[in-house]
Amino acid sequence: MPVRPFESLLAARRWAAELAHWYNHEHCHSAIGFVTTAQRHAGLDRALLKQRAQVYAVARQQHPQRWSAMPRPWAHVDTVSLNPDNQNNKEPEHQKVA
Repeated sequence: MPVRPFESLLAARRWAAELAHWYNHEHCHSAIGFVTTAQRHAGLDRALLKQRAQVYAVARQQHPQRWSAMPRPWAHVDTVSLNPDNQNNKEPEHQKVA
C-alpha cells in the first residue's frame, strides 16, 4: 500500500488499476487452490488443479522420502466466499443492523 499521497488523481487511478490487474491475473489465491481469480472465472482452474494433482502424485511416487505428509488436495473448490462466517468475524448480536 502507498505510504505517501498520490501525486495526482491519474497516479491514484494507475496504481489502483495495476493492483487490480496483479490481484486478478498474477496473485495465486490459497482458498481456490493457488490459481488466480482470472483462471477461476475463465474456468481454467479445474484443468490446472487436475494437472497439479498428477504432478504431485508422480513426484511423491518417485521420491517418497521427500514427503513427510500427504500433499494438499488439489481439488476444485465449489463455493468461495470473501469473508466466510466464523466465530472470529461475526458481528455481536447487539451490533447487528436490521
